[in-house]
Amino acid sequence: MNNDDIAKVKSYLLMLQDRICAGLEAEEPEARFIEDVWERAEGGGGRTRVLAEGLVFEQGGVNFSSVSGISLPPSATAKRPELAHRQFHAMGVSLVIHPRNPYVPTSHANVRFLIAEKAGEPTIWWFGGGFDLTPFYPFEEDVSQWHQTARSACAPFGDEVYATYKQWCDDYFFLAHRNETRGVGGLFFDDLNEWEFDKCFAFMQSVGDAYTQAYLPIVQQRKNTPYGDREREFQLYRRGRYVEFNLVYDRGTLFGLQSGGRTESILMSMPPIAHWKYNWQPEPGSPEAVLYERYLKPQNWLGL
Repeated sequence: MNNDDIAKVKSYLLMLQDRICAGLEAEEPEARFIEDVWERAEGGGGRTRVLAEGLVFEQGGVNFSSVSGISLPPSATAKRPELAHRQFHAMGVSLVIHPRNPYVPTSHANVRFLIAEKAGEPTIWWFGGGFDLTPFYPFEEDVSQWHQTARSACAPFGDEVYATYKQWCDDYFFLAHRNETRGVGGLFFDDLNEWEFDKCFAFMQSVGDAYTQAYLPIVQQRKNTPYGDREREFQLYRRGRYVEFNLVYDRGTLFGLQSGGRTESILMSMPPIAHWKYNWQPEPGSPEAVLYERYLKPQNWLGL
């Protein structure tokens, strides 16, 4: 792994953060991202951008980080023990957007690059990432468009790529203690190094570039939909599931905390307000029940 390749990945990630923030701000009439540049004592740092109290986006964070350390944390080596006790360099862009209008879904995206090194042994590198959608009041045409964009991002890299990473996303973003998916899925991939570096990097870029293509049309279509207290209360209740997933299952959150990352940047993914209700159940036949009955389970959204 040469320094030029590492520099190319970092340059792309910084540019991606800029483009995503600009695209989101174009939909937001008032609030703007505030940037916080930080350094990590163990090595590296990043720039965190947070938008809060907007008319369209109640809160959103788009984070770039590039950190290094003397040993990979347990979350990275649990399934790959050969990586234990290796020095590492990890960089990526991660984001979570929590809209104000309950008819606009929450969205998440992440693209990342990791290098693990040990004296006398070959360098190991890999890419990971993806994006997923968490609606409260879903529209099937929005979900189909989201998945069609995901499929188009994968198409140049093989006929089977979308199906493989769509399935991985369904499996990963699953709350086993609730027996439901976090949302309607998208793409998830990790440990990608079976192609040559340039192809793996190109795929990561294709996924990163596709996020705003998939999400912004949904924001534009739904951000002015009228809603009331009922929809708002359901949105806050369902946000609780987002918190549960991030704190119980999310490998990125665990990696950041275990590696001594910056806590404020790691937990920027949390919603500003969330509610829990004891043993709450949707009213049969209600729009809220449709989410549970139709959307919180893996689906073949494109009819493939």
